[in-house]
Amino acid sequence: MEHIKTFYSKTVETSMGPVTIEGPVSPDDIASYTFHEGLKAFRPPEQQQKALIGIAALPEGRIIVARQEQLLLGYVTYLYPDPLERWAQDRIDNMIELGAIEVVNDVRGGGVGRALLDISFADEAMEDYLVITTEYYWHWDLKGTNRTVWEYRKMMERMMKTVNFEEFATDDPEINSHPANCLMARIGKNVQTDTLERFDRLRFRSRFHH
Repeated sequence: MEHIKTFYSKTVETSMGPVTIEGPVSPDDIASYTFHEGLKAFRPPEQQQKALIGIAALPEGRIIVARQEQLLLGYVTYLYPDPLERWAQDRIDNMIELGAIEVVNDVRGGGVGRALLDISFADEAMEDYLVITTEYYWHWDLKGTNRTVWEYRKMMERMMKTVNFEEFATDDPEINSHPANCLMARIGKNVQTDTLERFDRLRFRSRFHH
């Protein structure tokens, strides 16, 4: 399928002043940013920068950023599921994964996470996709946010629901290893039944593989 990307941008007011939310951005854009030192949930900032440049260069890859001038304060990534994960075992052309969303502590609570999602789905082309996200509590910044696992989970769920993600059951052992983990997905308006049937088979492997 052809991956059509339309650029959107908006400004949100935060405790740090105005922050620009925009994307999908190009690899060159990402290379030009200075990564805030607080962006270290997944790997050190300079390694994360390399990883994001790689994602932005993928045909399906999309990165929406939150920045102040050239200082990167947050981002969200979309790409095909990791080949090592069960979600890639059937390569569904129009199923992409919200791989990571990260916002520095300084601007948390300023609606930046939600704005990243809003801009992500402002693009009509996103209605062609089934977008999945796997949430594992061990990725959450419980210390930085001073929340319990369940408070964090509620906050995250509320945020995801603002752009029509819903929770889906699965027999995936990693997701089921803790009750706070979950699989969420957003079914675009133009997603056909065959995509959903293939997604169901990925969700319940044991049911279909005997």
